[in-house]
Amino acid sequence: MTYLQKSPWIVHYNASSCNGCDIEILAALTPVFDVERFGIVNTGNPKHADILLCTGSVNEQNKVPLKNVYDQIPEPKVVIAIGICASSGGIFRECYNVSGGIDKIIPVDVWVPGCAARPESIIDGVVTALGILEQKRAKMLEQGSSDSTKAGETV
Repeated sequence: MTYLQKSPWIVHYNASSCNGCDIEILAALTPVFDVERFGIVNTGNPKHADILLCTGSVNEQNKVPLKNVYDQIPEPKVVIAIGICASSGGIFRECYNVSGGIDKIIPVDVWVPGCAARPESIIDGVVTALGILEQKRAKMLEQGSSDSTKAGETV
C-alpha cells in the first residue's frame, strides 16, 4: 500500500441491491474490521469523496442518479463495484428493467466478488483502490506540470 497525502473519503451508493452487501460495508466500518485504520473516512456527500462504493444492479430508475453521483465526485476518483449484482446484475440480470452491472453506466476500477461480499473482501478492494487513486493522482499532477510548462513557453 502506498502512502497517501490525504485521507481518502468514500461515499456509498445502493443501486437497488438486496442490502446484503450494504450490511457488509457497514460491518467493515465497525471496530471489528476497522477500515479507518487505513485513513478511510465515510462521507455522505459525493463532492467530498474520492472513492465510490456501489452495490446492486443498475435498473431503469437508477441510471441517472448513479451517473449524477459519479459526476459529482471530483477527479481523481475510483469506483468499486461490490458484489455480484454490481458486477453483472447478479440474480436480477434477466429482469425486464435491469441493465446489468454498474459498468454499463460508469467506469469501474475495482471489482469485489461475492453474494454478499465479505467485509475482508471489501477492505481488500478499498486498499486496492487506494493504490489506483494514488496512481491517478500522480498522473494528474504530472499532466498538470506538463500543461503549466507548455503555458509558460514563449514562441
